[in-house]
Amino acid sequence: MTVTAERPATTRRTWRRGRVIAAFAVGAALLPLAHPLVPNWPGNAGSLLETFLPWTGLLVVPLLAAALIRRSALALVALLLPALVWGACFGGRFFDKREPGGDLTVVSHNVNDENPDPAGTARALAAAGAQVIALEELKKPEIPKYADALAAGYPYHSVQGTVGVWSTYPLRDTRPVAIMPWTRALQTTVDTPKGPVAVFVAHLPSVRVRLDAGFTANGRDAAMGLLAAAIAAESAPRTVLVGDFNGTADDRALAPITTRMRAAQDEAGDGFGFTWPAAVPLARIDQIFVAGVRPLAAWTLPATGSDHLPVAATVAL
Repeated sequence: MTVTAERPATTRRTWRRGRVIAAFAVGAALLPLAHPLVPNWPGNAGSLLETFLPWTGLLVVPLLAAALIRRSALALVALLLPALVWGACFGGRFFDKREPGGDLTVVSHNVNDENPDPAGTARALAAAGAQVIALEELKKPEIPKYADALAAGYPYHSVQGTVGVWSTYPLRDTRPVAIMPWTRALQTTVDTPKGPVAVFVAHLPSVRVRLDAGFTANGRDAAMGLLAAAIAAESAPRTVLVGDFNGTADDRALAPITTRMRAAQDEAGDGFGFTWPAAVPLARIDQIFVAGVRPLAAWTLPATGSDHLPVAATVAL
């Protein structure tokens, strides 16, 4: 009789324990869905959250440990909610969406102005077989090293400020894009056998996380607006935008771009495609965006002498 009397009470206590943990589980489930509601003040908190949005799934781990320690059935059931929401938001990125074929392959790389091996980096990028290679954070004394290493396979090239483009196809109408007081973006037209493609290369200002100022992204956001205006003024029906954006496609700051163009990695990649830092990639801040073309494959290349990983995409024209 004693055992029979205690079981219902024990069961009730199991379901009553862990209500705080269950509440946190509901909050963790809301983050991937309600992140646009997180204000950007103070300190661009919303953008900071969105930069690392896929990592919110890790919140389940300490909550699960707490639920097990508390032996809370309520908390364990509640933890199914953030797991299901995260899977619905990000699970599709684990599927390989790459297709064979394509007409144009583009590689983009922030080579790092302290790269110890510019020539080796250039050769590694050329080995990917791309028709267009875009480089960011070029240091003026090192530009000839990149140019020499790429000269044989890429006879057409242009460097504007700290960004450059090399192509197996002719380039025309190349010019800088004013997004900052010094040149960190360019636009050009690549004359492919299947017609012209407008190509933009950009390196947006860096961001930092500081205790006194939060996520210092205001300079990047201002440059993003100028870049978006230049792209909006482009009349070419086929456009490719590549570069280091110091922001992810989930970040609201990139909305002027992402509402007009599609991220190749999201449509034709395999995995998240994180690019920075190269040693332990945590975020995809190096991007290839497209409009008027169909991405068939997108991927990251092996590490070079840079602190970023190169990104590549093949598109159908």
